[in-house]
Amino acid sequence: MPPDARQVFTRLPSLETERLLLRRMRLADAADMFAYASRPEVTRFLPWATHRSLDDTHHFLRFATSCYRRGKPVNWGMELKENGRFIGTAGFNTWDADQAQGELGYVILPDYWNRGLMTEAVRAICTWGFEMGLHRISARCEVENFASARVMEKAGMRFEGVLRGQAWARGAFRDMKLYAVLRGEAQP
Repeated sequence: MPPDARQVFTRLPSLETERLLLRRMRLADAADMFAYASRPEVTRFLPWATHRSLDDTHHFLRFATSCYRRGKPVNWGMELKENGRFIGTAGFNTWDADQAQGELGYVILPDYWNRGLMTEAVRAICTWGFEMGLHRISARCEVENFASARVMEKAGMRFEGVLRGQAWARGAFRDMKLYAVLRGEAQP
């Protein structure tokens, strides 16, 4: 059985991949986060609104850092090792220790789309989640979000179906593709 969320997220470790450092977000990341969170092409398929000001980003980062303190599920910040730039977030939106499963979410600066960085992050997070005792890790995306679906597929997740009208976003119910990977399944 995995530890409960409070045990996990109050002590969330940094993870390192070939090109990324996954670490706790901090208030100093605001300008870099605003660089992607303020772009409509980035938030087009996300459940949260495009940031209109740096205040929106500061508000989110204060929320994220409070989640670390309170042991609530929250993402890692993604830092590019080659230059130290904060380029996105990835991690668990939910963590259910009783059912030994979690759900992932992620976002990345468009300058770094199509480079395999998000797939690299998702694989590392899945590996860590399974090491922590999870049995199942899932992720969802809107049916039109082909890039996100491809990340999940490349990270070794399997398509399980479409959840019709499952998410409320941008004033309408949206159909969501569901992907998941179980502990012990081969990841490419």
